[in-house]
Amino acid sequence: MNERITEKIVRSHLDRAIKDENLKIRYWEQIPDDKRIKKLLAKASKRGRGRGMPEFIVSFDEYQDFLVIVECKADIAKHESGDRNSPANFAVDGVLHYSKHLAQDFNVLSIAVSGTDKKALRVSHFFQFKKEGVAEDAGDLFKSNLQRFGDYLTAYREHGKLLNQDLGKLLLFTQELNKQLHLLKVKEANRSLLISAILMALRDSSFVNSYEKSQSPAWLLKRIKNTMLESMEKTGIQTETYKGIEATYGFMDVPGQLGKGRVLINLINDIDSQVNSFKKTHDYYDFLGRLYIEFLRYSNSDRGLGIVLTPPHVTDLSVRLVNVGKDDVLYDNCAGTGGFLISGMKRMINDAGRDSEKIKDIKKGGLVGIEIQPDIASLCFSNMFIHGDGKSNVFQGDCFDSGMTMKIESDYKPTVGFLNPPYKSDRKEMEFVLNNMSMLRPNGRCAALLPMQCALAQKGEMHALKKILMEKHTLEAVLSLPDDLFHNSGVGVVTCLMVFTAHQPHPKEKETWFAYCKDDGFVKRKPQGRIDHYNTWNKIRGDWVSAFRNHKALAGFSVMKQVSAHDEWCAEAFIETDYKKMTKDNFVSTMKKFVAYKFLSSDNFEPRIKPHASNEIRLPSTDAWRQFKISELFSVQGTKTTKLDELRGYGDGEHPYVTTQAINNGVAGHYDFFTENGGVIVVDSAVLGFTSYQPYDFSASDHVEKLIPKFDMTPQVAMFIVTVLNEDQFRYNYGRKASQTRIKAREIRLPSRADGVPDFRLMEDYIKSLPFSSSIQD
Repeated sequence: MNERITEKIVRSHLDRAIKDENLKIRYWEQIPDDKRIKKLLAKASKRGRGRGMPEFIVSFDEYQDFLVIVECKADIAKHESGDRNSPANFAVDGVLHYSKHLAQDFNVLSIAVSGTDKKALRVSHFFQFKKEGVAEDAGDLFKSNLQRFGDYLTAYREHGKLLNQDLGKLLLFTQELNKQLHLLKVKEANRSLLISAILMALRDSSFVNSYEKSQSPAWLLKRIKNTMLESMEKTGIQTETYKGIEATYGFMDVPGQLGKGRVLINLINDIDSQVNSFKKTHDYYDFLGRLYIEFLRYSNSDRGLGIVLTPPHVTDLSVRLVNVGKDDVLYDNCAGTGGFLISGMKRMINDAGRDSEKIKDIKKGGLVGIEIQPDIASLCFSNMFIHGDGKSNVFQGDCFDSGMTMKIESDYKPTVGFLNPPYKSDRKEMEFVLNNMSMLRPNGRCAALLPMQCALAQKGEMHALKKILMEKHTLEAVLSLPDDLFHNSGVGVVTCLMVFTAHQPHPKEKETWFAYCKDDGFVKRKPQGRIDHYNTWNKIRGDWVSAFRNHKALAGFSVMKQVSAHDEWCAEAFIETDYKKMTKDNFVSTMKKFVAYKFLSSDNFEPRIKPHASNEIRLPSTDAWRQFKISELFSVQGTKTTKLDELRGYGDGEHPYVTTQAINNGVAGHYDFFTENGGVIVVDSAVLGFTSYQPYDFSASDHVEKLIPKFDMTPQVAMFIVTVLNEDQFRYNYGRKASQTRIKAREIRLPSRADGVPDFRLMEDYIKSLPFSSSIQD
């Protein structure tokens, strides 16, 4: 077999990419004269000595940190070894070998190609990003053959790890820019406005060609503002909105510190190179909103204009849940900086494909937003303009103003609504939802990001609004979102995403889809904040959307449920606990923690690891366990609240002081005082519903509920039930606490006898067969 044939196939593919795809790429079959690449390959020989070089290295003129490398083998049998550790003999092993060297300073797409028949090649793809030690298989992104290089570039640009890299760079630049603008005495709330004006001006070719030759800084600042306002006028912006936005840029009429030397020119150059380069790679990302948040992060002011940035992955999820398409008209009555509209625009344009007329129509009349605060409306308008919205139907005003709503309903006829209502408003969030859907066509769809309290209300004004919603519209789904979703905005509110069908009253027999979407795969990293560090979001998002569209009920994740306005609209109230995940380790862990507490609380307690009994007990499958209401097994009561200051007067003693902490069995000290009898299970009702067994008489802080058994509960049975109850902690958070009402209504699964009674004997024997059980009972 001749490897030159394989190389010829790849070479022809590269030549077509240059000619037919009109891509600005270069490729080398010898060591290139690029100093960075030469240095990295200087010791990259496959045999461990001297320089090494893959068959092909491809670079893109516009993306200097991105390389594609190709390694070829004629024999398909030599495509990949079992351990990928034979680079001289196998294509995959070889290309990953070179990727490891080049990824010290580049982002690398590695392609292994084997075979000499163009129609029967074996092709594998891998991404390895800069400074990462391991390449990731990209087989899910590409078919198992050579792809268009334009598709390779698109996959690279849309990769989550590239976004993380570039966002990190942008935010580091933003931090430095923030310091600079602070020294220049530009107010926090004006910093994003100044950048938006500069970015809009940089889209004007005459400005780009002349700003370096400006007469004076004051003249240049005026030129930026005028160029921006002229661009706005060309979009056909509503007069009142124009006047409101124009007023927000009034601070640019006084140059101040910006009027010194080349300060402004240097600022424009930095913004052009740093911010515009980010925008070039990451279309449809609400970067102005993110910059605004960053500028206010360290401010001592009242969080500026009260904006809470909707994370871009949530706006993207929302447009997929309501299945936005090219023929829709999107409406956001709380537009903020335009995050939902930007994500919707991307989806609609992708759906339009190469239909340039349709894309023009989408940008002209398919995106409508209202924002009440002039400053944020200015950012929204700029954001839409910068992202290529040809007309920018962004209105500055009150979405409850009848004149404005009549205009939007009659002129635009929206079919899809989005909103994240303001957290500083005299109106309830659900009022904004009703307002949004009143504008939609019959059977329109709406996705609303709301505080969890809106879903939980069972009385009062919010409950009344839930009732009105169901009388007018259909509740399709509620997704419980991560507790720290708004970490990047510095706001600690638990939220959910509701999906509605407009103008169709909710049928009584209708089942709504509820999902526990707490794990989006995002983690906290500096400086980006919450990011998709492990690149798992695309799969997670796909699983969520699929489960919603197919109405899947999955244990521990989702459920279909008939609900009324009086019910809690959240998965935590309805989904089955996934007991199949429980193993022997869960029960052993409960006992280890209890034994550790006893050890730390006593000078003469000696823990014993061995089981109480020598015979091994097997539990029946959890599928065979029976559901029992907690109120059937226990009397659920509150404890008398004792403040710590009261206890100090009694001195140290033997009685635990039980609090809401989830460590040391919930005990924060021992005193010569008690109010409650021992032999009970207690539950933290302040936060996460942590459950523990309290064998001794005790006193308690606020928010400690007690479960008094209606049966003879041994310590071993208590350990079993505590383990089961702690599997339910996912049901509780700062928005939904483990109240007595919720505890009484909960059901848990337990092993049962043939007569339907809990099999307490089996539970006790099982616990006795496990390590540490001999240390449970005094």
